[in-house]
Amino acid sequence: MEKSKVYFTDLRTSPTSNLLDKMERLVKKAGIARLPLKDSFVAVKIHFGEPGNLAYIRPNYAARMADVLRGLGAKPFLTDCNTLYSGRRSNAVDHLQSAMENGFNPISARCQVIIGDGLKGTDYREIPLPEAQYCPAPKIGTAIADADIIISMNHFKGHEQAGFGGALKNLGMGCASVGGKLELHASSQPKIQKDNCIGCNICVKHCAHRAIHLTTDRKAEIDYTRCVGCGQCVALCQHDAAVVADWDTSERLNYKIAEYTQAVLKDKPHFHISFVMNVSPECDCWNHNDAAIVPDLGILASEDPVALDKACADLVMQAPLLHTDNVLSHQHHDEDLCGCDKFHLIHPDTDWLAGLRHAQKLGIGQMEYELVKA
Repeated sequence: MEKSKVYFTDLRTSPTSNLLDKMERLVKKAGIARLPLKDSFVAVKIHFGEPGNLAYIRPNYAARMADVLRGLGAKPFLTDCNTLYSGRRSNAVDHLQSAMENGFNPISARCQVIIGDGLKGTDYREIPLPEAQYCPAPKIGTAIADADIIISMNHFKGHEQAGFGGALKNLGMGCASVGGKLELHASSQPKIQKDNCIGCNICVKHCAHRAIHLTTDRKAEIDYTRCVGCGQCVALCQHDAAVVADWDTSERLNYKIAEYTQAVLKDKPHFHISFVMNVSPECDCWNHNDAAIVPDLGILASEDPVALDKACADLVMQAPLLHTDNVLSHQHHDEDLCGCDKFHLIHPDTDWLAGLRHAQKLGIGQMEYELVKA
């Protein structure tokens, strides 16, 4: 089998070639124009960043991507789905406000900004995967499921549960509805934190399986003989009363992310670009970003998200540790860590390679790649 091509550009610039120009040349060389873009609705999946975190992709890059896509006849929109946890991006109203604060709006991005799974994270399509081992019907945000073409713009960085966040995580976890995120994260059905329950009854009214009722003291209670673990109660509860009961292992989480990615990309043309910059040790979902662990390395693009993630991981592993005040430099102040798996050093209980192997097995892409300088 021929290796997948991953195209790479460094971050050197000149008066006649800035980073936005380099990104445009990169995606064109990597084959974005081969997509059937004419009159197509194109979901540009990006992370808008939790307010307070400054490591997310600059909106300038998203705006240039929108320009490129429109120039090829597409109808692009920026999108992300709501979060499982309570925060500034757990519903569409706060999520859009957060996106605007971070510079993502129709004026700056030069395209519309749409929250993929609706107001409360309950607007989704189930995409059947008959052969799936863990997630036979992933719950994908409707706006993303309805799009004709998927493009992921990924900030490559560490992640406390997956090991790192790249194309697969941005797609598999990022495109899941709130109930889908529960399925990804949890190893069991949700539970009720009764101290947080105010008896508002919203979970009772909206449970499709009649699995929740209020007790005599007006606290929600789940009947686990009826509960199917759909996550609707977690999505709707605004008081942190319906929550994840038990978190899954990193290995199984990455398997599930791979299957959700398969659902997102199923029967759709797709393209992916990753920014190996500001490589923070944890996810952009936090309201802060810790110091970068390696120098800014470049921008990579590919039609194969598996090869892209592997190439980004290899670049970070081969890069020298930044000897600034970061999470690794304290413990390894006399080492450059070239060739070391820095993500595993930061999060030793994670197994990012498991997800790439599973994605390759599912036919999403392959880990063997050829790095092409753009």
